[in-house]
Amino acid sequence: MINLLIRGVLFVISAALGLLAADLLLPDFDILWDEWWGFVLCALIFAVLQSVLSPWVFKIARRYAPVLMGGIGIFSTLIALIIVVLLPIGGLQISGFLAWMLGAVIVWAVTALAALLLPLLFLRKAVQNRRAERD
Repeated sequence: MINLLIRGVLFVISAALGLLAADLLLPDFDILWDEWWGFVLCALIFAVLQSVLSPWVFKIARRYAPVLMGGIGIFSTLIALIIVVLLPIGGLQISGFLAWMLGAVIVWAVTALAALLLPLLFLRKAVQNRRAERD
């Protein structure tokens, strides 16, 4: 149970890093910092949507459009971004076709990279702590 909770927290952190990277790199991809909890809520909702949508999009693509199988992560990221922007929580605003497309790619890439690297970082710290306890 603890392992699942840690993975969930790391995925939310990786989603937040992806959203922050897109905000920094794209002028029309804006995190609205009026209230910090709006961004936290956006990152949390985005992470949940991403984890729910990916298997669903995979199933639909495999059945109806096998040619799209390679872009499932980016497509589910785009769908999650659309839903988060449409929600009335006011934490994220995206305008312009280029910001939507590049934003989905950037968020997907950074989230995927962070989801891969963050557990390794924490695992390394855990191993170092256990070695220190043994010595």
